[in-house]
Amino acid sequence: MKYCKRCLYPENHPLNITFDEQGVCSGCRVHEEKDTLDWEERKEKLRKIFDEFRARTRNIHDCVVPVSGARDSYFIVHVLKNIFNMHPLLVNYNKQYNTKMGIRNIAYLRTLLGCDIITTTVSPERAKRVTRESLKKKGSMYWHCLAGTTVFPVQTAVKFRIPLIVWGAHQGCDQVGMFSHLDEVEMTRKYRKEHDLMGLEAEDLARESREVTLEDMEPYVYPHDKELEVVGVRGIYLNNYIRWDSKVQHELMIEKYGYETMAQQRTFDTYNDVDCFHYSGIHDYIKFIKWGYGKVTDHACREIRLKRMTREEGIGMVRRYQNTKPKDLPLFLEWIGMPEREFWAEVDKHRDPRIWRKKEKGGWELQDSILNHINDERIDGVRLEKNSDCKFLLMPPRDINSLEDKYVLIGRGWVDSA
Repeated sequence: MKYCKRCLYPENHPLNITFDEQGVCSGCRVHEEKDTLDWEERKEKLRKIFDEFRARTRNIHDCVVPVSGARDSYFIVHVLKNIFNMHPLLVNYNKQYNTKMGIRNIAYLRTLLGCDIITTTVSPERAKRVTRESLKKKGSMYWHCLAGTTVFPVQTAVKFRIPLIVWGAHQGCDQVGMFSHLDEVEMTRKYRKEHDLMGLEAEDLARESREVTLEDMEPYVYPHDKELEVVGVRGIYLNNYIRWDSKVQHELMIEKYGYETMAQQRTFDTYNDVDCFHYSGIHDYIKFIKWGYGKVTDHACREIRLKRMTREEGIGMVRRYQNTKPKDLPLFLEWIGMPEREFWAEVDKHRDPRIWRKKEKGGWELQDSILNHINDERIDGVRLEKNSDCKFLLMPPRDINSLEDKYVLIGRGWVDSA
């Protein structure tokens, strides 16, 4: 398996990745734009886009913003409201695997920033049926979350005739360099299906299933092109116009709004995905089982590119976290009502044969790993010099007596911020 000489990404990255003659991946090369683009100029371009939609809308809300109790939600809303004077309508797809901390984070987000919000909650039984099918088809227990979070904002934009949707960072640009920032790529049905949904659209899942109906899939169906055209729906990504640095952004939000953080099972990043029991647990372990690398690799690559971590330190993080067995599987199995043996049987079907080999006596063997490539040739010629530390903060929770032991389906919507 070929690995990038600068970061840690393998050639079997599911978003697709290429390598140049120096052995540097396309993601690293596009990331170099962050140090060469005129971000003040790009910020003014973003301001003109907002001014255009503000003038066109004439409604109480200028745009739709997808949010959760984690990731970059605070930063996006802060930028829109306090820097560009926009009036966003927040939308949230209830992923159902919610932590108490995630519920608190989103409650404080809408309270402290004073925003209207619409949340959709799919029937848990429907979500379970869909998840059983996505496990069979794609080995994914997170498909319904990805489908819901990428379609509910679009459905809302159509319904309320708010043409602009503002997303955070485009994964294809930020991770693998599928696009340049200058391409100003926007949200599309095609990208959502091929990458976010692993090639399985909602209608496809219903068509191929005996257990799930098209009615079950209605919350996940992307609006028709004619509906989008009538409203003029457009989804832009902030990272094309603002120099994206997730760590710095989260720390600003911790300082300004008290964003809560949490230690994760399979990575050193304490800022992202604190709202979900499984994203950095069993969901990430499934990613490792499929592709031979997990979220710790994503986070280490990001920190290497931002010059806060050396390649060797990143490999050390992979060594520390990659094989960690998550503790949250029993919670998911109880929710979905599935024996553990059946769960692993479905997941094993989706291992990438380029990186995994089935042993003759049973079990699986990882054929290669970035751990075997710490001393590859030509690394020093493309190395980025570390210029700052990479310490992630672990803040005390607002509720020190809160025990994270079960999902919270519906939580308190607003809080007393006094």
